[in-house]
Amino acid sequence: MTLLSKLAIKGRAPKTGYSRALFSDGWGTIGDCDTRNYILLRDLTNITWRYSPRCTIATGILQDPYTGTSIRFIRGVKTSNAVQVDHVVPVSDAWQKGAQQLSSQTRYNFYNDPLNLLAVDGPSNESKSDSDAASWLPPNKSFRCSYVARQIAVKYKYHLWVTQAEHDAMARVLGTCPGKLAPQG
Repeated sequence: MTLLSKLAIKGRAPKTGYSRALFSDGWGTIGDCDTRNYILLRDLTNITWRYSPRCTIATGILQDPYTGTSIRFIRGVKTSNAVQVDHVVPVSDAWQKGAQQLSSQTRYNFYNDPLNLLAVDGPSNESKSDSDAASWLPPNKSFRCSYVARQIAVKYKYHLWVTQAEHDAMARVLGTCPGKLAPQG
């Protein structure tokens, strides 16, 4: 709750001027891998690789935090969407809560920050869209504390604000898990 109390509470700014391209023109790189494959490597188990390039994950198993289910990831046009890399604080939500005031480099860092990225069930990510905690929480109730704590950590790191409804929803969730610490990153 302490970090939540440090977030400013304001109204949602207009979406005027928003474009995802203002954050990044695609995934950045972490080490030798693009950010997407880096997150897949971090969040999947039983990974197999494509031989070219070496950083491209071919298959793996995701213990999905949003649904609590196990999902087999198979790279391919018709299969890759089963596992997606989610911006825990959605890009559009960030824009409407302070990111429009950030430098282009800081928005790029936000877009590619592993703290703000999780490999998750594709349909759950799509149903979340650009919702904040007031309008969407993971169906897996046992992950909600971690999810909200991560959102708060990201918003704090990038000086983003929350709406009153979002703040209240976060406080309700955190009330069910006293002592939950925000992830570091």
